[in-house]
Amino acid sequence: MRRPRLDALRPGLDDLGFIAREGSLARVPGAFRPVVADARDRVLDLFGTRLHSAYLYGSVPRGTARVGRSDLDLFVALREEPGEADRAAVRALGEAVDKEFPQIDGVGTLLYGRDRLLSEPERYDLGWFVACLCTPLLGDDLAEYLPRYRPDSLLARETNGDLARWLPRWRERIAGAEDSEAARRPLVRFMSRHLVRTAFTLVMPRWNGWTSDLREMADAFGGYYPQRAAQLRTAAGYGYEPVGDPAVLRTYTDDLGPWLAAEYTRVHGVKTPRPDWPGPGAGSRG
Repeated sequence: MRRPRLDALRPGLDDLGFIAREGSLARVPGAFRPVVADARDRVLDLFGTRLHSAYLYGSVPRGTARVGRSDLDLFVALREEPGEADRAAVRALGEAVDKEFPQIDGVGTLLYGRDRLLSEPERYDLGWFVACLCTPLLGDDLAEYLPRYRPDSLLARETNGDLARWLPRWRERIAGAEDSEAARRPLVRFMSRHLVRTAFTLVMPRWNGWTSDLREMADAFGGYYPQRAAQLRTAAGYGYEPVGDPAVLRTYTDDLGPWLAAEYTRVHGVKTPRPDWPGPGAGSRG
């Protein structure tokens, strides 16, 4: 079984072994700068003094976004917990930005209240996400109030230790989707990314590093689970270039997903329940 070289530099970590914050406004490709500026202004106009802070995450601040293929990912923190009207407003904001700028293929916005993001239950999930994977765009950076993070088992458990809760909802989404390739492609993309990221964090403490590149994640995983390596590399490819094949979705929900959920529980345990978890899929980024 292949193991990472012991003398290899630890990717994604600083000199002290903490996960280094990825992305910066300086890395935003020129083609996406007008999109970011417009989204920033719209967020500020929408929430005004209710806004605590806003961030970019994903391929745009990492500098790897592809014109016409990548989406814009926003993370917004309000001074109080958002309501349904706020969530509807950010969806409308994203639709307006997506319609205006052909450089992007969709806008996704995560919306939370400041207190939840800084709460103890979210310290190693949403808190880590903001501190390590989000690039400050507006307001007071929440990372200043959060700890530094190492790629350890606690972080693995609290970020992706809930896959078993997601699988029933995935089956429901697949069953309720339109029977067409066009309708299935977004599901394949979403589930591929979720599974690859979960597989990576399964081995992250042993690999002792961090990456957000799906193919690098799959390669890291394959060093410890060679029997599943080809399956994960294929999923990583679908995370970037999805297909609309229903057989892929069945494999995810009936084979790879259940196996990964069980192995994750065996190695790291189950994610700490959240108070607002009424059923599968609630309270998670997906």
